[in-house]
Amino acid sequence: MAYIQTVRGFKPSIADNVFLAVNATVVGDVVIGEGSSIWFNAVVRGDVNSIRIGKNVNIQDGSVLHTLYEKSTLHIGDNVSIGHNVTLHGCTVHDYALVGMGAVVMDHAVVGEGAIIAAGSVVLANTIIEPYTLWAGVPAKMVKRVNEAQSQELNKRIAGNYQMYASWFPEQTHEFSEL
Repeated sequence: MAYIQTVRGFKPSIADNVFLAVNATVVGDVVIGEGSSIWFNAVVRGDVNSIRIGKNVNIQDGSVLHTLYEKSTLHIGDNVSIGHNVTLHGCTVHDYALVGMGAVVMDHAVVGEGAIIAAGSVVLANTIIEPYTLWAGVPAKMVKRVNEAQSQELNKRIAGNYQMYASWFPEQTHEFSEL
């Protein structure tokens, strides 16, 4: 069963149909929207500030979501895919965006709607990524604009795939640790 913990009086709010892998960790000031999934070894750590995850978002295996104490919050829109081993720290990721495997997005960065962050990229603090653009590299730089309809279709499909994958696992209840 996933590890869900209240911290500093903040109890995670998790929609009923969210999939939490057996070893996912969700703590503190976290809200997770309908149809989302938090996969194996992912950590959503809202102990020092708030984390808001929209609807139909997949946080894939090994990813870490965190913030800066009293300085940054983390917001993820709807139909967003966060690849394996991604680090999101105090940033904003808008609807239909995709953050590729192993990427890092730092504090106060904004990933625009439908934007794609290539695998292994590092988005530095305060970077503003325009909607429907592809960014890659260390540090990440814009590579090109992407087609709006294709980007939305891609991310709706990936989000749908992750809902299907979640259906393969036994249903779990969301129990809390009050440590």
